[in-house]
Amino acid sequence: MATMRKTFRGPPDLPEIVPVFPLPAVLLLPRAQLPLNVFEPRYLAMVDAALAGNRVIGMVQPRFDGNEEPDLAGAPPLCPVGCIGRIITFAETRDGRYLTTLTGICRFRLIEEIEAGTDYRQCRIDASEYADDFMPGMGEDDVDRTGLIEAFQAYLDKTDLEADWKTVERASNEVLVNTLSMLSPYGPAEKQALLEAPDLATRASTLIAVTELALAQADSDSNSVLQ
Repeated sequence: MATMRKTFRGPPDLPEIVPVFPLPAVLLLPRAQLPLNVFEPRYLAMVDAALAGNRVIGMVQPRFDGNEEPDLAGAPPLCPVGCIGRIITFAETRDGRYLTTLTGICRFRLIEEIEAGTDYRQCRIDASEYADDFMPGMGEDDVDRTGLIEAFQAYLDKTDLEADWKTVERASNEVLVNTLSMLSPYGPAEKQALLEAPDLATRASTLIAVTELALAQADSDSNSVLQ
């Protein structure tokens, strides 16, 4: 008997307990897509379980304490906010890896980790404070699109990279902000700040500020080398 596809229209539709995939400096945002290359046995089992159920996985960062990197082989403490995503594509490679793509649904607050008896970790979550994540385009009119594109252009110039500007011009503010946030080369702290930004405009301004800081630091380092 076929299983009906679960539709998520708001926080009450989300499961109370989700498997979580802790990855540092990896960001998932609502309606954006995140490709994953899954190879560890515990996470292969997690994907198997998700595919057999509601196809959702919670992406969350391990918590960093200062400059000390977390022990990813163990069970490091987790950041308080993550994003739940739904598996929309799945393929298995000849060497046993899973190539999957998640589409972000909604951010969540981690309430507690539970003893589920699985190799992968599972957490009780609450998404009630992120109900606006279910509303496409929420807050787009408040985004400083010009400032964001200028910062993006400055970063490209500094790194000798190019962009498909026709695609950038066609992108909505939501797509532009969230895509650039996810693709940005910044560390766990910056990625967490982008995730926890209360609205789209704040996320855009955070990304602009982080990019300008990175560019200023790059200029400072370059001048130091030349002196």
